Amino acid sequence: MKAGAKHDPMPATPAYPPHSAPRLYVDVELSDGAEIRLDGSHAHYLLKVMRIKQGDPVKLFDDRSGEYLAHVTALGKRDLILMIDGKTREREAVPDLWLCTAPIKKDRFNWIAEKATELGVARIMPVQTDRTQGHNIKMEKLRAHMIEAAEQCERTALPSLDPITKLTDMLEQWPADRHLFFADERIHETGEGSFRRALVAHDGPAAILIGPEGGFTDRENGMIRALPQSVPVSLGPRILRADTAALAAISLWMAGRGDWNPG
Repeated sequence: MKAGAKHDPMPATPAYPPHSAPRLYVDVELSDGAEIRLDGSHAHYLLKVMRIKQGDPVKLFDDRSGEYLAHVTALGKRDLILMIDGKTREREAVPDLWLCTAPIKKDRFNWIAEKATELGVARIMPVQTDRTQGHNIKMEKLRAHMIEAAEQCERTALPSLDPITKLTDMLEQWPADRHLFFADERIHETGEGSFRRALVAHDGPAAILIGPEGGFTDRENGMIRALPQSVPVSLGPRILRADTAALAAISLWMAGRGDWNPG
């Protein structure tokens, strides 16, 4: 090579496992060196959608111990075998935030659960109110949306999902040490309910309560305000749809008290 000639940069070593490696939740406790057989929807996704081959990497998490890297050791027509190579991440520390929200039309409620999972909540509690629409929640389908969201956003812990609970029952059983941030669209004009000031003043375990389309009735509003742990907050000067309100409130809490600003 002539003096002064430029060297071509060495090609970068590709990341392993590649970011494009499939990532799945499995309802079985994982450990180093274990073999996992996948069939059903998991196998269909890997074999037919991802066109996975023998030796290809797959990320797995179990909502118990963390995330693991595995590779394909055997392929069938409707199933496959994975060998776990080792743990890549521990189960995450989940911010102690619950979302308590009245169900709305099913597709939009599924969307709320999906996005709440992505944003990092620890628990989702559907709440039946006087104006609740869609009392018949398909829990398995709702949980499937949450799992898919966790797979996509690389969570290692799934939020818990409660059966629908009457508002009165929820308030009667409310934990003494948990703040209940109550989204009340009535208070913005009074100058009350700054969410930012409320977050500064109320540290510790928390929950967000979002009402149905049409809001809480006067009776319900009074019941919620009577709870000592209740903290009425405003989400701004505009009346938000229930799904918008839920995500706005979660985002504010995560930015102020959650894990969006570590350290």
